[in-house]
Amino acid sequence: MRRFMHAWVTAMVLIAVLVSCTLANQQTTTEPAATDGELIGADAERVAAPDVSAEQPGALVTANNRFAADLYHIAAGESDDNLIFSPYSISLAFSMVYGGARGDTEAEMQDVLHFLLQDEQHLAFNALDRHMNALSEGVTVEGAIDGETGQPFQLDIANAVWGQEGFPFQEEYLRVLAEQYGAGLRAADFAEDPEGERQVINDWIAEATQERIEDMVGPGVITPNTRMVLANAIYFYGGWLFPFNESATEDGSFTLLDGSTVRAPLMRHRAARVPYLESDGYRAVQLPYTGLKADMLILLPDEGRFAEIQETLDAELIAGVRSRAETRDVDVILPRYDFETELDLIEQLEALGMSTAFGSGADFSGMVEGGGLFIGAALHKATIAVDERGTEAAAATVIAMEESAMPPGEFHATRPFIFAIVERETGSILFLGRVMNPAEG
Repeated sequence: MRRFMHAWVTAMVLIAVLVSCTLANQQTTTEPAATDGELIGADAERVAAPDVSAEQPGALVTANNRFAADLYHIAAGESDDNLIFSPYSISLAFSMVYGGARGDTEAEMQDVLHFLLQDEQHLAFNALDRHMNALSEGVTVEGAIDGETGQPFQLDIANAVWGQEGFPFQEEYLRVLAEQYGAGLRAADFAEDPEGERQVINDWIAEATQERIEDMVGPGVITPNTRMVLANAIYFYGGWLFPFNESATEDGSFTLLDGSTVRAPLMRHRAARVPYLESDGYRAVQLPYTGLKADMLILLPDEGRFAEIQETLDAELIAGVRSRAETRDVDVILPRYDFETELDLIEQLEALGMSTAFGSGADFSGMVEGGGLFIGAALHKATIAVDERGTEAAAATVIAMEESAMPPGEFHATRPFIFAIVERETGSILFLGRVMNPAEG
C-alpha cells in the first residue's frame, strides 16, 4: 500500500489545498521574499487589485486543476514509487514563461497547460496568488476540541527571476513579471559565473521553503548560455484540526499492490467528525487543517481496484468527491510518512504534447526582440511529511532560459587559399602567402 494509498494521498495534498480555497481577500497579500541582486528592469510594484472579472480566477483554478490531473497520469505512469508534486507551483512558474511566448510556442503552452489567453492569464494568476498568500494572515484555530490548539496554518508562495546583466529583455515582459507576479528582474552573471549564480538560486529556494528543499539545481544546469532563470517556491504547513493521538500510533501492516505487506507506523483517530464518502470502487475522507483554510482529501480505492480508480482521476472527480462527502464520525487510520519527488518537467511536458519551447525553434520573442531563447531546463522538486500533528509540504519549480547557440561556421580549407600573419596591435602584415598544393614541399 506504500504504492497504493501513498501515491493518492501525496498527489492530492496540494490539489486539495487549491480546490478547497475560495477567492476572497484578493487585495491583501504577503509579498514574496526579496531576492539577492540588483534590479535591472521593471522596478515596478505588484498590482494590488488586478482588474479581473469574478469568473476569471475561477476559470484559472479549473484550468490549473485539469493540468494537475494530466501531469499526475504522466508522472504516476513512470514508476510505482510514491509521488508528490505541486501543480500550482509548476503552473505559476510556466505562466511567467508564457508571458514571453509567441506563435506555436505560445499555442502549445496554452493547450498543454490549459492557460487562459495572455490578456487574462497574468491578471487572473495575480488575483489567485495574492489570495493564496493572504490565507496565512490572521489565522486562528477554529473548532478545536477539548482545548486542542494545533499549529497555525501557513502557506507561503514566492516568485523570483534572475536575468543576465546587459541582455536586451523586452521591457513590456519585465513589467508583466513585476506587476503581476511580484518578480522584478534581478541582475545575474551567468556568462562568467554560472556556478555562483546556481548557488544564489539554491539559497533562495532553501530559504523560501524553510530548508525543506536544498541544493535543488545541480551542477551544470546553469550554463554560460543561460540568460534567465524563473523560479517559484511554495511552503505549506497545516496542523490537523483534529490531531492524531501520538500514543495511539503503532506499527501495523501496510498492504502493497502485489499483495505483500510492509510494517509502517499507523496513526489512529477514533470517531473524527469529518466529511466522508463511500462510492463505487473507493471511499474518501477529507481531513481539515486548523483555520479551516484547506483539507487533505484522501481517496482509498477498494482492494484490487487501484489501477481502475487511478485511471479515472481528473479535476472533476476530485470536485465531485468534495461536493458529495457528508460529515459523519469516522475511524481514521493513516500511515505516517516523509518523502520527496524530483521531476524533469521537460520529459513530462513533451509527453503531453509541448515540445517547441524546448528547442531552437522556440519563439520567446515576447522576452527579447527577435527571440533566440528556449527552455534549457525545467526542474521540479517537492517534499511532504505527514505525522500526528499535521502536514508539512514544500515545492519549487525552476525554469532556465538558454540562448540558442549560433550554428557552427563551416571552414574547410580543402582548396587553394590565401593566408597572412598579422601583428595584432598595429595590424602590420608580417607574412603573406597562399597555399595552392599542400603536398608540394
